[in-house]
Amino acid sequence: MSKIINIILIALVAVTGCTGASQKAAGDDGATLSDDSLMTLVQRQTFQYFWDGAEPISGLARERIHIDGEYPQNDQQVVTIGGSGFGLMAIIVGIERGFITRQAGVDRFEQVIDYLGKADRFHGAWPHWLDGPTGKAKPFSKNDNGGDLVETAFMAQALICIREYFQQGNEQEKQLAARADALWKSIEWDWYRQGGQDVLYWHWSPTAGWAANHPIRGYDECLITYVLAASSPTHGVPAEVYHQGWARGGAITTDAERYGHPLILKHNVPDSNGVGPLFWSHYSYLGLDPRGLKDRYADYWVLNRNHALVQYDYAVENPMGYKGYGPPDGGWGFTASYSVDGYSAHNPDNDRGVISPTAALSSIPYTPEQSIAMMRYLYEQLGDKMWGKYGFYDAYSETENWYPQRYLAIDQGPIPVMIENYHTGLLWELFMAAPEIQEGLRKLGFESPKM
Repeated sequence: MSKIINIILIALVAVTGCTGASQKAAGDDGATLSDDSLMTLVQRQTFQYFWDGAEPISGLARERIHIDGEYPQNDQQVVTIGGSGFGLMAIIVGIERGFITRQAGVDRFEQVIDYLGKADRFHGAWPHWLDGPTGKAKPFSKNDNGGDLVETAFMAQALICIREYFQQGNEQEKQLAARADALWKSIEWDWYRQGGQDVLYWHWSPTAGWAANHPIRGYDECLITYVLAASSPTHGVPAEVYHQGWARGGAITTDAERYGHPLILKHNVPDSNGVGPLFWSHYSYLGLDPRGLKDRYADYWVLNRNHALVQYDYAVENPMGYKGYGPPDGGWGFTASYSVDGYSAHNPDNDRGVISPTAALSSIPYTPEQSIAMMRYLYEQLGDKMWGKYGFYDAYSETENWYPQRYLAIDQGPIPVMIENYHTGLLWELFMAAPEIQEGLRKLGFESPKM
């Protein structure tokens, strides 16, 4: 990196006050940032996607930002509900880390809460996408132009964290907390049982009804949807919806292993022994604390750690012989992201030579040594090929010499949140402190040290 950039990085470390085993910052003498300083730098830069990069009318996260200027699918007015939920949690991180003032955070949250209350909703659920300036639903697909319960769950997870973070604050903050609370409590989880079935449905359309016909069954990224549905004090669902719907009457479990790591739950992939993309171990667990979290089906800490280790071991083996795989001389991590031929849910059974930084970085609570090593590989070895205005770019392929300067909200959002959970457990502590969540988890048969 240039001398000017190194000087900026040294100043940044001084401002953030990071500590670690090493106090060395990047400089002309070849020294490197300490682990803590590098993690904070990555948090700060990635946070900016949701701060400076936000759609201005809503204050929410743009679906995508392309630094290279090409927008083949959507324009910059489209905001994403799920990615915005992750972004709101990242803003809490920004307050705690001093990237912004607490008041600036409150002001942004007030803008967002006001917007969400006026935007299109369908039985309390927001759509997958909104048009930022108008708050009107932007169809995701033909039959997906109404409520999206899973994206709404990712937003509700954030609303609960906002409530918990501000409810003991000053009068303005208490009012903000109450408004966030009212939004989450108005989500009609029970409606999405489609006539009282023992399963939740992902979509409902005001024009096509239940035509999308997508029951939410495990295992994938959707666990948080059932936890929130069971926890709702206003529109809750009975435990059987979880056990019969999500857990498939107990058929969700498996004895399969990969690289000696038990998979524990059957992943929603074609191969019965397959492993899904790593975002499945991130999205539900930005607030839901997997440490010691267990039910009759799984130990969720072991589940998620094994998921990450399978992907790490796969990259080390590199059976396809792709360039740039496997530490110490390469990277790891496969998840849904941009791909060399569009967009793909990368995983060991769908390997296209593409690595997605969020996969390893957002797994840092589960695999700290391997995730930090990946962070260093991206920052120190790939450098400007992967490091940009809003942190590391979404995906790359060394085999194809492919380094698009593009970002996706759903991939950037988990990075600062999970780094913070690794550091302090902040978002885990906030979410798990909610009395409704504790009651809902008990209702479903979970145990946790937080309950």
